[in-house]
Amino acid sequence: MAFTIAVKSSVANKGRMALSLVAITLSVAFVAGTLIFTDTANSTFDRLFKATAADITVSAGHDATPAQRQNGARPKILPERIVRQIAASPGVVTAQGEVSVQDVAVVNPATKKSIGPTDGAPSIAGNWYIRPNSALEITEGQAPRGPGQALLDADTAHRAHLKAGAPVRIISTTGTYDVTISGIVTFTSTNPGVALILFDTPTAQRYLLGQTGVYTSVVAFGDGTRNDEQLKSQISGEIGNSHQVRTAAETIAQNKTGFGDYLRFLKYAMLGFAGISLLVGGFLIINTYLMLVGQRTREIGLLRAIGIGRAKIYHSLIAEALITGLIGSALGVAAGYFLAMGLIQLLGALGMRFESTHLTLRWTAPLTATALGAATTLTAAWLPARRASAISPLEALREHQAASITGASNQPRTGLGLIIGVIGTALLTASTEAPDLHTGGVLLGLGIPLTLTATVILGPLLATAAIRVGGTILPLLFGVPGRLSQRNALRNPQRTGTTAAALMTCLALVTSTSVIASSMVRSATSQIEQAVGADYLITSRSGTITPEILRAIRAIPELGNISEERQLSASISTTRGKIINRHIYAVTPNYRQNINMQTQAGDFNGAIADGISLDADFVKAHQLKVGDILQVALEGGKPQPIRLRAVTAESNAIFKGRGFIGLATARQWVPENRMPFASQVLAAAADPSRSTQTYSTLQASLVDFPHIRVLNQLDYKTLIKGQVDQLIQLIYGLLGLSILVGALGVMNTLTLSVIERTREIGLLRAVGLQRHQILLLIQVESLIITLIGAVLGGGLGIIWGVAGQRALRAEGLRQLAIPADLLTELLASAVLIGVVAAITPAFRASRINLLTAINGRP
Repeated sequence: MAFTIAVKSSVANKGRMALSLVAITLSVAFVAGTLIFTDTANSTFDRLFKATAADITVSAGHDATPAQRQNGARPKILPERIVRQIAASPGVVTAQGEVSVQDVAVVNPATKKSIGPTDGAPSIAGNWYIRPNSALEITEGQAPRGPGQALLDADTAHRAHLKAGAPVRIISTTGTYDVTISGIVTFTSTNPGVALILFDTPTAQRYLLGQTGVYTSVVAFGDGTRNDEQLKSQISGEIGNSHQVRTAAETIAQNKTGFGDYLRFLKYAMLGFAGISLLVGGFLIINTYLMLVGQRTREIGLLRAIGIGRAKIYHSLIAEALITGLIGSALGVAAGYFLAMGLIQLLGALGMRFESTHLTLRWTAPLTATALGAATTLTAAWLPARRASAISPLEALREHQAASITGASNQPRTGLGLIIGVIGTALLTASTEAPDLHTGGVLLGLGIPLTLTATVILGPLLATAAIRVGGTILPLLFGVPGRLSQRNALRNPQRTGTTAAALMTCLALVTSTSVIASSMVRSATSQIEQAVGADYLITSRSGTITPEILRAIRAIPELGNISEERQLSASISTTRGKIINRHIYAVTPNYRQNINMQTQAGDFNGAIADGISLDADFVKAHQLKVGDILQVALEGGKPQPIRLRAVTAESNAIFKGRGFIGLATARQWVPENRMPFASQVLAAAADPSRSTQTYSTLQASLVDFPHIRVLNQLDYKTLIKGQVDQLIQLIYGLLGLSILVGALGVMNTLTLSVIERTREIGLLRAVGLQRHQILLLIQVESLIITLIGAVLGGGLGIIWGVAGQRALRAEGLRQLAIPADLLTELLASAVLIGVVAAITPAFRASRINLLTAINGRP
């Protein structure tokens, strides 16, 4: 019986449930699209890694971390005898040496512009050879033969409009080389977004490693008589433990580690925004069902009068919500499939190629998305269903008016909201004084949802106060429609508050994000001004400043006080015998003249001369003091005794967690062939009055190295602001769906309100209200809702943003910044949303036939 009632009611009210269905569809599409996309990416790269992994891979020592590869670390090499030794090992059918480096720049000599990826993916240079499971095939031209020839990947060639026979320039750590593209190679599965240039093996060794007869790794394939673990054990015993030997499974796992972490972060970030959309959609559904219950009170009363019990009324509404949720979820899953295809096309435009025909649709994606959509709908319908089941037959047969929740009926709700609000505020306050980032993050993560919940619960009360105070100006601005709009909003503050809560949630997140972003920019700007004394900062997109570039910089007579920085891997043995692996920065003696380094104890210049400087947190954690003798091994060398001569303060995030040693000391301990390249150069103008001209000269001198960035302090600040702005725009884009759902909520509430007030609107027309005044009436009601959402969301967002900034002070966010134009933008967005959301319901209200409306028919 309950299910039959639910089906018939769903059919009868399909028009009134349309926007709720759209909200669920959009939110579920976000969830399903995210899951399908990440499943596709994972399965695509799984296939790539499995297809290309050799049975055994050997490298010299342990692989460099991503940070080391990006900061000037030299590639570790293997002699050719290792290849011959592995090839002769029993069970090995073939072994081949590989050359592969990432600290290269690929340049179009005609334009002097880099043709490598611009989205953070590396440019990889290596040797071309035939292997059993190659992921590449030559689709144009031929393999490289000798110096001056190279293969270029198809995606990079397409992006740079290059073909076989075109010239290209390679800038590596050994020099600059002009070559001709002998052919184009295409990935047989997926290009992970890299630029790839390949030489024959001797050329790759000379151009990339500076000597022949060496490789960066060796790959071996078995003949099937031994499994991979047996081959690994055997080869490890033959070549010694100083090399890293990995099976195919270990290579696949290693390749997936960094990419898998990135995909997991992307997946959960996007699901988080999808969850916000579902939450906002929940507000829409609550309002929809509450209004439908109010409009169907007589219908429910008749059902009760003919013997239908409370339980069946409750279950019929829950079943109706379930039907809506399942239909919306099914449509959302279908839309999510196309959304995933759109994301794949977007990544393809950015250089990461996926085949949309290989879209992965695991059963978990539609099931999870459908479950979330149905659960959201059922949860949102619970309160309206409870209210519907409580309607008595006699009450239902009376004329029904929406009740206002004021006075004694509102006291329990207000009390609950105040209690939750006090707890949430206390947690936010505690997060600002937390002793560490983890504790502050936990308190902040608890305080934000509690304060949001409290504001939603107190929404009707806050809406009533706002309408009474701010609504007094409406009659002055809009006349009779303004006065009627104010009274109608006060008639049912719960409806107004719940509708505004959807927009409030979105705008609170937008506001808090803006506050955090502005604080990041201001903090970074302040730290640059305090810490960087140099006029110019020179960095490389590949993370390596080669000797050739260093020579070009030092040859500029207009520059003075040139200092460099190199990042070294270090093992530090403390006075208590504990060994800690970390990075140490080797710097030139004049480094402090370009950097305003603050020390907590000791002498930084003395540390650079013949000692070591460590950060205050490290010193405190390991109970060290100035004067202690430490044992330090650099770049895998032998431990050497060195005195701790300075402790740097943690007052500036730029130097947080950094240790320093003199470059001269590092060169005494580390052979030149293992010494990392410079990762950063700082310089000042020899004549401060000509700093602008010197800046132009520096840029012109490095024009042949387009991967090098030359920044003055203004450029540096602009770069940081640009990076933060890109992140914020991405977040705003992801929140856009939630704001759209919130706008649909306003439209839905107004549409159902117009249906509910059909007779009232007819009477207003009968006593002289014109069509344009009815139109204005509905639009002002929409503005009331959206402005309440903007004011509450803006206030809540500022509180969250301030608490977030305070909790992140230890990470460098020491300056609070609230954008001056934030309030204006919020109010403008609220007005825009209000006007747009009211267009359809206002037009519908203004077109109602007077006689039909007075008879009570919509």
